[in-house]
Amino acid sequence: PEQSQAIVIYTGWERHALVGSDVRLSCSFFSWRWTSEDVSFSWTYRPDGSRDTISIFHYTRGVPYLDNKGPFKDRLEFVGNPGRRDGSILIKNLDLSDNGTFTCDAKNPPDIVGRPSSVRLLVFENPIQAGVITGAIIGVVLGLLVLIVVIYYLMRFLVARRVFSLSVKHGKKKKEGSQQRQGPVPPADPSKVKAATSEKKKQESRKDKK
Repeated sequence: PEQSQAIVIYTGWERHALVGSDVRLSCSFFSWRWTSEDVSFSWTYRPDGSRDTISIFHYTRGVPYLDNKGPFKDRLEFVGNPGRRDGSILIKNLDLSDNGTFTCDAKNPPDIVGRPSSVRLLVFENPIQAGVITGAIIGVVLGLLVLIVVIYYLMRFLVARRVFSLSVKHGKKKKEGSQQRQGPVPPADPSKVKAATSEKKKQESRKDKK
């Protein structure tokens, strides 16, 4: 048997939509192998405020199985392309009760080990609510980017300051070491100092007489 390898599944993080509109929930995967004929996709749904998970879609061996009894009866459509590793679904005529978390799982035999990926759906009654939420998310992202840039330049400044301090200390130690190698300056001979002072006074006295 072929050895199984890990499979990585991707969905969006969060989707926003208005009541009465349609929304596409994307799901794809990465696998080191070619797409198998037995590739499969599964979607589950957990409403907000609930712990129960509902199976709403399954695709296997080229056949899609849609939800015919649950909350998305006659409102769910498979719009993916399994040959291109796309297991996306379309939910139509959204309602506020559709808010919740949708989880996609994919298998590409023999690669069947992978962590399912989830996307949260937020449905709003009017565009203003959706705009406020979207604006808040964009603001948070921009704030994080600014914070990262500030931290980056602050770290560069601290590193440069540290390097400069170390170079100054190294220069001082080098200078002190060279002075120590040269040895202490010998003290002046008192007799020679006295003779030099006397000679200087004589020269000054001659100048005054002239």
